[in-house]
Amino acid sequence: MTDYKNLKLIATSSPHIRGNETTRSIMLDVIIALCPALLFACFNFGFRALTVTAVSVIGCVFWEWLYRKLMKKPQSVGDLSAVVTGMLLAFVSPVTIPYWMILVGGFFSIILVKQLFGGIGCNFVNPALAGRAILLASYAGTMTSWIDPISNKAALIGSNADAVTTATPMALLKSGAMESLPSLPNMFVGSIAGSLGEVSAIALLLGGAYLIWRKVINWQTPVAYIATVAVLTFLFPRYGTNVEWMLYNVLGGGLMLGAFFMATDYATSPVTKKGQLIFGVGCGLFTVMIRYFGSYNEGVCYSIMVMNLFVALIDKHTKPARFGVVKSDKKEAAAK
Repeated sequence: MTDYKNLKLIATSSPHIRGNETTRSIMLDVIIALCPALLFACFNFGFRALTVTAVSVIGCVFWEWLYRKLMKKPQSVGDLSAVVTGMLLAFVSPVTIPYWMILVGGFFSIILVKQLFGGIGCNFVNPALAGRAILLASYAGTMTSWIDPISNKAALIGSNADAVTTATPMALLKSGAMESLPSLPNMFVGSIAGSLGEVSAIALLLGGAYLIWRKVINWQTPVAYIATVAVLTFLFPRYGTNVEWMLYNVLGGGLMLGAFFMATDYATSPVTKKGQLIFGVGCGLFTVMIRYFGSYNEGVCYSIMVMNLFVALIDKHTKPARFGVVKSDKKEAAAK
């Protein structure tokens, strides 16, 4: 007879499912997926793209380590989430951003948005996007200055004040200067002005496909997001032909980066498949509305943060019924 008293049984709440994925392994996959865009940024803007990203990552890791140390909490820098935040913050910033400024952005992202709300999984908006929004509000001139990658590369050390600046494709779309836009192949490859890690659509698509293949993210949110922007801009073009206007809106700005790497953040996106579709459609609607009716020519950052605020509501109304629960029981539970 089995001696049940000597068995080392662990009783936990259901479901009793174990997987090989950890926070660290998931974050490592995200880092790998971001590498193609980072490599192209170095080719497009120069070696400064790598140093800005490195400074941002080091800053975010340091701020997380310092906060956890001062608050006497277990260290969490080993889960690599701060590394991902640092990379994404650099990716949504111009390559000419001063090093000290990207450190300030990392402080806001890690301390104010992430750690003060409880750390990883407890933040209600994407930390990197919130850091960018704060930097844009505080240093608008620097955060909206873009160099022409075709004419010159960013200086590794020192000022980039003498660099040749140019308008981004989204700014040209906003003004209706279609004749000044780069070609669609250049838009797809990324030989254009813009934020450090947003310019190459093909590199971001490769990274997004890798995350879907690794099952780190689901396809619902990015597909719904991109498809919503594509459909709306095709149906309601402002300049040029329908297809041309749609392609420039899809390939330009931070849509690809936002759809695959920002809107799919575990802590700030819905957990249900139906909710992810709703979330993606909502992000697309807000992005197009900001681009069409706002004074700002890009809307990805703010659209995702706005939809982050609705995640709890979306999850509440899209959660599947529990096994064995009938509709009358659900109504009674909702009324309580």
